Amino acid sequence: MSEKVERLKKEGLFQRFLNFVEVAGNKLPHPVAMFFGFFIVTIILSALLSQMNISVTYQAMANGVLTDKTTAIENLLTLNGIRGIFVTAVSNFTGHAALGSIVVAMLGVGLAEGSGLMNATIKKIVLSTPKSMISAIVVFAGVMSNVASDAGYVVLVPLGAIIFLSFGRHPLAGIAAAFAGVSGGFSANLLLGTTDPMLGGITTSAAQIILPGYSVDPTANYFFMAASTFLIMIIGAIITDKIVEPRLGTYDGPKMELDLNSSLTEQEKKGMRYAGISLAVFVVIILLMIIPENAALKLNASEIQNFIAKNGRQPGVMEVLKPFISDSIVFILMLMFLVPGLAYGLGSKSIKSHKDVIKCLNDSMSACGPVLVIIFVSAQFVYVFTKSNMGIVIAVKLAGVLKGLGIGGVVAAVGLIFLTAFVNLFVGGASSKWLMLSPVFIPMFVELGLTPEYTQLAYRIGDSTTNIISPLMTYFPIIVAFAAKYAKKDEDMGVGTIIAMMLPYSIIFLIGWTAMFIAWTYLGLPIGPGVSMFI
Repeated sequence: MSEKVERLKKEGLFQRFLNFVEVAGNKLPHPVAMFFGFFIVTIILSALLSQMNISVTYQAMANGVLTDKTTAIENLLTLNGIRGIFVTAVSNFTGHAALGSIVVAMLGVGLAEGSGLMNATIKKIVLSTPKSMISAIVVFAGVMSNVASDAGYVVLVPLGAIIFLSFGRHPLAGIAAAFAGVSGGFSANLLLGTTDPMLGGITTSAAQIILPGYSVDPTANYFFMAASTFLIMIIGAIITDKIVEPRLGTYDGPKMELDLNSSLTEQEKKGMRYAGISLAVFVVIILLMIIPENAALKLNASEIQNFIAKNGRQPGVMEVLKPFISDSIVFILMLMFLVPGLAYGLGSKSIKSHKDVIKCLNDSMSACGPVLVIIFVSAQFVYVFTKSNMGIVIAVKLAGVLKGLGIGGVVAAVGLIFLTAFVNLFVGGASSKWLMLSPVFIPMFVELGLTPEYTQLAYRIGDSTTNIISPLMTYFPIIVAFAAKYAKKDEDMGVGTIIAMMLPYSIIFLIGWTAMFIAWTYLGLPIGPGVSMFI
């Protein structure tokens, strides 16, 4: 009798439900074939639903003016629809958010791994970190990585597997812990990120519909989101240790070839010194590119003036640093692995010539092959789903249901959390959903006596919690590809495995975060500097 059947007999109702989700999900075809199927079904549905004249009308901001906008299901089986599918196929792939990030970042990671720096660093981490703390550290690192845009998906998620494997733990649990922090805890952070000013700007426009001159600062939700970092870290670690990893069973794949009973060798120590010095020099160079006035990686004087003219206010720190944080962070992360990796190789003698460097880079690109295949197919599906307007129709219909219930106060805010969590399964992107929902809910909540900042906070909680179980999330198929490396030989790694693995995080994050939101409301605590919940 297999190990999985034995576990099934001993598990409770919730674990059996997760097993059902996994088994049912994995009966679907390979993720590549599944996304191709979604692609075909979406095109057919767009033709059928458009013939039924399904559409929605909602208020939207256009050039700072609130207007009524009608969106209908678009038929993709027309001449224009078919042409669009063909002429955008390449740009859908090359423009996919994950493509450039993965390929560029993996060059640096590949050299760091090939030179031996990754193994030496992990060995040092393992020898100095209590085993009981590793889950919390990985989840926390995932949450904090959000300040660096999407880099956490590319670097930290696969690194989480390696870290867990080096501790003798299941690598899929490491992927789950990192993914839960990076994506499930997307809105939490101890630092302000690029999402804060972006959402604040959208909320400002929606608030001015009913409150002329009202402005929402990027720091509007900072107190709550900073506290949420520790909530996500604690809950995420408990779920990893008590639910996810026990359910995965014993890992019988390749183990880390690390001698954890001895300290670093002299060559490894020399390589680590070289890597440390090179990293320190690299950090100093980057600081010189972001700190001085008119530095290369911050907005210059003319760009700041253009920002003021467009937005009517001074840019915040995160907006001034946009060239660093948003535009070049992936390249910087690549160099942050590549430079110390090269220095380590020279110091430890694991790299003897430029041919060794090129081999490491080539090996890292070879490993990207399965990921690139999934990206290509999933990018075509995302295009047709977005082009069909199905996501918008679903979002607006559900928003109308919640508004029509006539509920108020914190109950309405909790309703928005759950609505957003559900809509997030169909409409990706924090800004795109908020552009649709904010003109509906912010005026509605202001009339109920709730501030725009409080409404935005409710939205952000819902927007984070279901990222990790939505196949439509940009990086979801990439996580499937990362996890496939650690699948058992007699089992396929499918969407069902990932959803079943991440579902406990999604459900408990949603419940725990909502409970914290309710408690924060009744305690009357400020959600940001000088920001209250009630008008």
